[in-house]
Amino acid sequence: MPDPAPLRVLLSDRAFLKLWGAGGLTNSMRWVEMLVSGLYAYELTRSAFAVSLVLMARALPMLLMGALSGAVAESLNRKHLLMAGQALTALGAIAIAMLAALGWLSLWHLWLNGLIGGLVWTNELATRRRMVAETAGPERIVPAIAFDTTTGSTTRMIGPMLGGLFYETIGVTAAYVIASALYLIALLLVFTVEYSQPRRTLVPRRLFAEVAEALRIALAHPALRAVLGVTLVMNIFGFSYNSILPAFGDRAFGASAIEIGLLAAAEPLGALISGLALALRRGPQAGRRVFLLGSAAFLAVLVLAALAPSLWLAALLLMLGGFGTAAFASLQTGIVMMEAPVEARSRILGLTTTCIGTGPLGVLVLGALADGIGPPFAIAGFALLGLFFLALVAFATKR
Repeated sequence: MPDPAPLRVLLSDRAFLKLWGAGGLTNSMRWVEMLVSGLYAYELTRSAFAVSLVLMARALPMLLMGALSGAVAESLNRKHLLMAGQALTALGAIAIAMLAALGWLSLWHLWLNGLIGGLVWTNELATRRRMVAETAGPERIVPAIAFDTTTGSTTRMIGPMLGGLFYETIGVTAAYVIASALYLIALLLVFTVEYSQPRRTLVPRRLFAEVAEALRIALAHPALRAVLGVTLVMNIFGFSYNSILPAFGDRAFGASAIEIGLLAAAEPLGALISGLALALRRGPQAGRRVFLLGSAAFLAVLVLAALAPSLWLAALLLMLGGFGTAAFASLQTGIVMMEAPVEARSRILGLTTTCIGTGPLGVLVLGALADGIGPPFAIAGFALLGLFFLALVAFATKR
């Protein structure tokens, strides 16, 4: 008798659906916040570097705390950690809405709120994403993560579009009020999930030793080395383009806020289509080769999109690049869940989060380059550098 379709089994599981729905709500509002705060910063300063500083705050905690968050998530209850983070982001959104309503909102408020949101985001892989994979079971890890990332792609597509629409129509205050409400709904969804985990005693003085042990495990395994290396390259040289989209759209095409939102939604649309294909796919689960090829394809297309003569051609190219980012996002977690020892998975996901957190380095450099040579050439040059370093990673992670 043939195995049932993986996606059908997943969608019949209430725990999976609640975790999936909570992720969708949280991620969509995170992208709304990022675009609204970026547009507000650019309107105040007309500087791509200022925008990159505001958006950098969301990734900074990943760099500083990512590895430790994985070790903590193996000792403390992951469900409780996830709920605490959702409550904190809701409070931050409420604070920004109040400041905007009173006319007191400034850049440092957005930076601080981004820092809080980034601290919560730091736990995403080690808490909610791991819970999703565990709920799915070992035979359906890649389809489960692929389907979860299609939701992430959908939110990255809808979130910026809503962000641009909200900014032009209802303003900053209402946008953050809506965000806070949806964060609270996500909190309620997670609250109703029945979840248990084996835990060990949290010993703060041993956290760094446990992180070092996880790093040794990862570096000794070619597939896990690839996850860490490719994540570094993609977040420094690839995804950093999002931080200067307001400046890129304005200077390259004279785009409105809504058009910039559409441009930001293009790559996630491609990722959504490709992610659904991975989620519906039967047979052996994809691995390291698809992970590397998908990442390289995105960087190559990003070069072309940055130099495109029209906004609509740039959007089309970014949509094609999304086919590669879907493979990257699905297998980034999937490979760790399939290849890493059970007792070290959260810690290695924490190390992956630290690699994601190197994104601010790329954001700062790209923002400065964009102010100097223009956003199109800055994005294209950065993506070419990314391809070079990705080739080095592929060579260093051969079996």
